[in-house]
Formats: sequence, C-alpha cells, structure tokens
Amino acid sequence: MEQARIVIIGAGFGGLYAARELGRSGKKVVLIDRTNYHLFQPLLYQVATGYLAPGDIATPIRSVLANLKSVSVIHDEVLDLDPGKSCITTRECTIEFDYLLLASGVTYSYFGNTEWSKHAPGLKTVQDAVQMRCRILGAFEAAERSADEKEQERLLTTVIIGGGPTGVELAGAVAELSRGTLKGEFRRIDPQKGRIFLVDSGERILSGFHPNTSAYAKKALEKLGVTVLTNTMVTDLGSEEVKIMRAGSLQVIPTGTILWAAGVQASALAKKLAERTGVTLDRSGRVEVEPNLSIKGYPNVFVLGDLASCKGANGELLPGVAPVAMQQGSYVAKVIVARIRGRDLPPFRYFDKGNMAVIGRGHAVAEYGRLRINGFSAWVAWAIIHIYFLIEFENKLIVFIHWAWNYMTNGRGSRLITKG
Repeated sequence: MEQARIVIIGAGFGGLYAARELGRSGKKVVLIDRTNYHLFQPLLYQVATGYLAPGDIATPIRSVLANLKSVSVIHDEVLDLDPGKSCITTRECTIEFDYLLLASGVTYSYFGNTEWSKHAPGLKTVQDAVQMRCRILGAFEAAERSADEKEQERLLTTVIIGGGPTGVELAGAVAELSRGTLKGEFRRIDPQKGRIFLVDSGERILSGFHPNTSAYAKKALEKLGVTVLTNTMVTDLGSEEVKIMRAGSLQVIPTGTILWAAGVQASALAKKLAERTGVTLDRSGRVEVEPNLSIKGYPNVFVLGDLASCKGANGELLPGVAPVAMQQGSYVAKVIVARIRGRDLPPFRYFDKGNMAVIGRGHAVAEYGRLRINGFSAWVAWAIIHIYFLIEFENKLIVFIHWAWNYMTNGRGSRLITKG
C-alpha cells in the first residue's frame, strides 16, 4: 500500500516538531516554508538590540532534518490550499496530500491602522529584527550628527508599544544598550540621557502573569530608566511622534524610534482555509480547531501553533508561545501515526510549563503554577531553558558563549547597521 502523503506548511516550532516526530516514524513528509531556516523567535529581540547575530538563532531546515530520509523540504511559498481537493498550490507547483498540517504562524496586527507598520516595525522575522536594530542604532547616530538639542532629545527617545513579554524584553534591552553598552562611545551626545517609553492599553504590563509579577517587572524596568505607561491608548503615530490618550488627556511624544509589540493576526492562509472550508476564525483571525487540532468537517487537516485558536483545560485560549506549538506538533504527528494504524488518540492536552520574561541582564520573571520567581534566579532559569530549546548544538554553544561574555563585559558584538 502506498504511504500517506503528509504535507506540513511552516517550519516554526509546531511544524518542525511534527516533521521530526513523523520522520522518526518513517512517514513520508513534505515540509514547505518560504525561508530555508528554522528561527528561534523568542530571542529575536536580542538580534534587534545587538546581543546576537541572526545566524545565532536560526538553523537551516535541511540540516535539522538531514537524518530523517522520509522527510523532504521544499523552499517555496504556499499561495492557496483546497482541502476539498486535497491539494495545495505554491509559487512553483501543486502538491496533493492525504494529511495537511497548517502551521504558518501569525504577524503583528495594527488594529486596522496598517499605515503604522512603516513607522513602527514589529518583531516576527529575521528581517524585522535587522530593521529594528538599524532603527535603534541609527537613531543614536543621527543624534550624534545633529547640533540641535531638541532634535537630539527626540532622536534619543524610544517608544515601545505593547506591554507583553516581547515589549518588556525590548524595553529592558534598549535601556541596557543606552545606559551601559553605548556609554562613552559618542562625543556630542550622552546615550544615557535617552528616554524609553513602554506603552500599553491595559491596567498592567505582562497581563498574562500574576499581578505581583507584573508589579515587579514594572519596578525593575523603572530602575533601568524605562517610563511605563499603562491604561494608555495610542491614537496615532508617524515617523517622528506618537500620539497617546492617557487619563483623558491627549499627549504627544516626539520620538526617533517606534517599536511595535502589540496584538497579532493570523497569516493569510487562515483566511484562505476559512473561505475553502467554512471553518470559523476568531477575532485575531486564528482558526478554531477541534479537540484533536483538526478542523470541523476535515479530519485530515490540522492547524497548530500560533495559527490555532485552541482552548486549554481551563477553557481559556492557549497562548501563542513556543511550548504550546512544540507540544501540538508532537501531538498531531502521533495522531496521524495512530490513525494510519487504525487507532485514535485522546484530545490534545497542554502541559503548562509556566511563563517567563526577561527584563534585563540578570533580571527576569518566571511563573510555574503557584511558584513565582523573580530576579537573578529567574534569569538563570530563563537562560537555561532558552538555550536548551535551541535546535542545534552549535547554536547552543554560540549563544552560551555570547551570553557569558556579554554578561561579564556588558558588550554587544552584533551592532551593525545594514540594509537588511
């Protein structure tokens, strides 16, 4: 009997873990991604702020799957999919499938203000990180060239929109860059005088964490010189300013750098899937899935990772974080193997390993159930876990060496301004 053809779209955590699990079972898999590398997104902010180079957190997909001979990799972009006809269309070809795994991820949402994206880049890809790094460092260079004090002050002001883990990590990293790394490197400006604003519309930053953890993070950021503005709405932004509504008052923040770390929206393929199958999308455009991560009416089509609108045991939506995608990828692979063998598996259950966010060098927050850890011990735990989940040993070694050196010297060796 001919082997089932399993197609996976997306080589993020969900897609890659599924491909590896299926490959180890000897199943015939085609993995498609528009990049040729797997990216460790949780460390993108360190590329954006000069701690790491892009290659430190990216690994060629073919290298990861080289020993799994039943897994093929196609470097291409999926344009359309038709579950009714069991096929997908890429830029180069049409591929038929028996099972489809959709794990193409999400992008940032600007809440209907798409024009904001050109002034406030998000952080989802290597290109985003390089662009962000160039904007951050370029603002300091522009300030050094300016002879106008007000212009210098504007250029040395950074506004970060979104108080989730990415926003908090960016704020802490930018603060350490200006307060420590760049100290003494300029002649006309003092980088330590740069202002950093972290803006969030909610009552507190890190809203997914315990209130005490959020309070600790806020205090730690303020010690680094970050101004945290909660209950604050962004009403408009341009290339040189951000307009906010705070306590009923409209305020304007002149700025040289705007970074976006607010809401997300699903990839275009989710909309294509809804058009073809009638599946329901949630407010963020994510696909609502069945308990086994398949979609209603199509038991051979699965959605996982950030793209899936999936509820946990407590009835709340699972967060779009790497551990969720990893567990979903492995689970779906096992579902397919079991189904081929004529068996079914119980519904997906996520094992919550906790939440973590780094605030700065030696400072982080971590939660594991009722256990909450702050400060240096949380930072050590965060570092160990992140290095552990890097795919290749070479990457783990490189990141460990960079982190150890940067921790001792407060230096950042990847501060290059390039065209991306």
